[in-house]
Amino acid sequence: MAKEYKIPTMAEMAAAEKTPEVLFWVGCAGSFDSRAQKVSVAFTKILNEAEVEFAILGKEESCTGDPARRAGNEFVFQMVALQNIETLNLYNVKKIVATCPHCFNVLKNEYPALGGNYEVMHHTQFLQSLINEGRIKLKDGGTFDGKKITYHDSCYLGRANGVYEAPRSVLQNLDNDLVEMQRSKTTGLCCGAGGAQMFKEDEPGKKRINIERTEEALETGAEIVAVNCPFCLTMMSDGIKAKEKQESVMVYDLAELILEKM
Repeated sequence: MAKEYKIPTMAEMAAAEKTPEVLFWVGCAGSFDSRAQKVSVAFTKILNEAEVEFAILGKEESCTGDPARRAGNEFVFQMVALQNIETLNLYNVKKIVATCPHCFNVLKNEYPALGGNYEVMHHTQFLQSLINEGRIKLKDGGTFDGKKITYHDSCYLGRANGVYEAPRSVLQNLDNDLVEMQRSKTTGLCCGAGGAQMFKEDEPGKKRINIERTEEALETGAEIVAVNCPFCLTMMSDGIKAKEKQESVMVYDLAELILEKM
């Protein structure tokens, strides 16, 4: 029998007069994109295994409004942001963790101006804290052990928020050989989906950005490309397929790599 994992909603928690340690903000990609859904499931399994008392908003969660603001529609952004803030404040939410750097960035840096003040963490930061506290226990062996791995810095976690060490610290707990791409950390290259580019066609040019970034990843000789963002996950996976390397090079979110070692 498969192990049952609990994913309570804030409404259920409130009805039971309980306050979760953290609210998991699932995000649009994590809710509706079939590949990103696997990351959401992996992260909730980790939270269950680490005995973290968490909850999600479920149907009460809507888009943060980030794509609308990046695309220039400030009215839609403020409309959905204020609706989310009203919901979060209704439940007296204090701490939020998000698996999407875009959600993380807008909740952390842009919601306060509209009255939404929360402690916001990206899931790589939260995973690092759980490992440091001994709440995540990693076992020896595993599918990915000994494989060369390279890490792609997402724009909104890296350059926008200066979070470079937490994801690498998480990866160092795996039995892998971590190799950096030529452009990494403060000089990292976008996957090509940021700033609402995910939802439109490219402007004419000689090469798609995700192909350029994929080529840099392949140059490292890595067998695994580790990412921390659903947009990056899509763009890097598409790049690997375009290069016909999907049989030898896999793209995973950090949460998936950690779960495999638990």
